[in-house]
Amino acid sequence: MNGRHEAEYVALRGTIRERGTARMVLLPVIFIGWAGAAIATAGVITVAVGTLVPLLVLAAGFEAIFALHMNVERVGRYLQAFHESEDGSPDTLDDDSAHAWGWERVAMAYGQRFPVSAPDPLFGRLFVLAISVNFLPAALNFEFVAELILLAIPHFVLINRIRVARIAAAGQRVEDLRRFNQLKEGR
Repeated sequence: MNGRHEAEYVALRGTIRERGTARMVLLPVIFIGWAGAAIATAGVITVAVGTLVPLLVLAAGFEAIFALHMNVERVGRYLQAFHESEDGSPDTLDDDSAHAWGWERVAMAYGQRFPVSAPDPLFGRLFVLAISVNFLPAALNFEFVAELILLAIPHFVLINRIRVARIAAAGQRVEDLRRFNQLKEGR
């Protein structure tokens, strides 16, 4: 393997590590921001519509985590397609770190073979729980049924967005690998 090829591999593995860590750090920041927004809006806006500001914090936070996850997976599939041979070994076995080169292929195979063993990389269950808790003030303090329905809609839309995102994330590895292999073959 040439120096440029190895430098790209090291940089992209670093990108995966950093973005994976960023997701873990971002999650509590999102929930602290959501709690702060919920408390602040409850103190200023006493009507049920005050649930929309903290909901926006949850929506933005979920989208940030979703983007980080999708991009990390895409980088992983790029490494798998362009830096690993078909058997999972490096294209050339000229250094002592050859044992680490099959990681992307092994991680993908493990996820396919044991799908329930992995944690939720998008933290979807936590976000749905937070959205449900966020809706409680509206459900308990509404004045008109129409108001309750109008406030329920954005909450359900965000829950549906999380569901759709989880489905997209579940199929991304296979699809991205197929696309990168097409690019590699020149199609």
